[in-house]
Amino acid sequence: MLDYTQIERLEAEAVNSAKVRQPLYAPRKKIFPKRASGSFRRFKWLVMVITLGIYYLTPWLRWDRGPFAPDQAVLIDLANRRFYFFFIEIWPQEFFYVAGLLVMAGIGLFLITSTVGRAWCGYTCPQTVWVDLFLAVERAIEGDRNARMKLDAGPWTARKFVLRVSKHAIWLVIAAATGGAWIFYFADAPTLIGEVSTGTAAPVAYITIGVLTATTYTLGGLMREQVCTYMCPWPRIQAAMLDENSLTVTYNDWRGEPRSRHAKKVQAAGQSVGDCVDCNACVAVCPMGIDIRHGQQLECITCALCMDACDSVMDKLGKERGLISYATLSDYNANMAVATAGGSCSVNPSLVRTDGGAFSEKLAHFHIRKIFRPRTFIYMGAWSAVGIALLYSLLTRDRLEVNVLHDRNPQFVTLSDGSIRNGYTVKLLNMIPEPRTIVVTMQGLRGAEMSVVGIDLPADRSFAVAVEPDRLKMLKVFVRQPTDQVGSATQTFKFRVEDKASFETDEYTATFNAPEIAR
Repeated sequence: MLDYTQIERLEAEAVNSAKVRQPLYAPRKKIFPKRASGSFRRFKWLVMVITLGIYYLTPWLRWDRGPFAPDQAVLIDLANRRFYFFFIEIWPQEFFYVAGLLVMAGIGLFLITSTVGRAWCGYTCPQTVWVDLFLAVERAIEGDRNARMKLDAGPWTARKFVLRVSKHAIWLVIAAATGGAWIFYFADAPTLIGEVSTGTAAPVAYITIGVLTATTYTLGGLMREQVCTYMCPWPRIQAAMLDENSLTVTYNDWRGEPRSRHAKKVQAAGQSVGDCVDCNACVAVCPMGIDIRHGQQLECITCALCMDACDSVMDKLGKERGLISYATLSDYNANMAVATAGGSCSVNPSLVRTDGGAFSEKLAHFHIRKIFRPRTFIYMGAWSAVGIALLYSLLTRDRLEVNVLHDRNPQFVTLSDGSIRNGYTVKLLNMIPEPRTIVVTMQGLRGAEMSVVGIDLPADRSFAVAVEPDRLKMLKVFVRQPTDQVGSATQTFKFRVEDKASFETDEYTATFNAPEIAR
């Protein structure tokens, strides 16, 4: 077991501490995060591998939809106005599904934030993931914190030039791969990569790659924490999502204060001393460059790397982990009341421990049931309701639709035999990747018959029409009614369409116009 003085004190200062806080227009102060190790760091590596794997590999997944549809599992087909997601195909008029997913994402973000704070920011936000990746490259090339600080402060030498060029070159490769992966979501990936490689792709492909390469390189490699602090609105919104039962990364000063690196001397002098040895390890590993011991801050993304760093120090000292931990405000306030005797004195570590050195039974501890409160259930209910509604709509939606437009000019024509004729544009929508034979039938409008331009058959009340897979077929239809059958100047009837193979049907109520004198 080590003595307090044997713990290395890192020369790290929070960039936003009161005594060094700069105005917003001040130049950026570089941050050199130290490599962290621990359970939260491993979890972040796992999340990074999964999220980057999904982003880069998804366009290459295949999904067999038959010979009449693309076989790319996830494809945004702008040319044909389709969105394919494995077995799901979304048409433009079904964009409400995408809107519903965005609503679910928003509610889910509120749910996550209200329960476990800014977990999205700390683990799965694209900015966090790519910054983690860029930092891993920087450490691999330039070394850990002290080596990078020394290199940055030193003069330009051949070694420094080679290291910096190598680092930025790899960053640019990653950024270009990021932009390249994005365009593969909008066209067949194997075909497009060949076109991009040979210079035959559309100009918009190269423009997109260039823009995303520049933004990824700038935001992930150069700006880093500045994006989270100044550009992202979520740090300013998330405060409204938190309450006293939300889990956040917390420095438990009820057990850490007063800090001292010379605990034995302080205790020998009859003074109380907390568990924090003021080693600044929590500041050194923070990718945002802040000191969590100052309390909740806008810049904190709750990545919990400070917890890993502090826990490793506590292990070396033979003390309990959790000096920095996930905690709720209600538990923190309860424990502060114990440590300060209800606020009558400053933090006294002896009040939170028994004579044997164990923590007092009066201390509050987190339990998973604390996050399941009315607010959580409301968010979960709203999220589930939207999801169930979308799922029900998806499972019961029709894949065959008909829409009808009545000719406006003229609205009717009186033929030589005295009968009245109306013209219509009938749109048949086949929303599956298979050819269909659709039967179009006219219902109502006694004595009337219809004829279809392009179909060389006598007028009738029903026609069979071949419709290509995943296509809209437009028909010019004329409906004729004998004069003696016209009941009024305006009559309604129905166009009914049916696929005999799948038994899918749809109907549209149309209007038949006639002159007043025809009554």
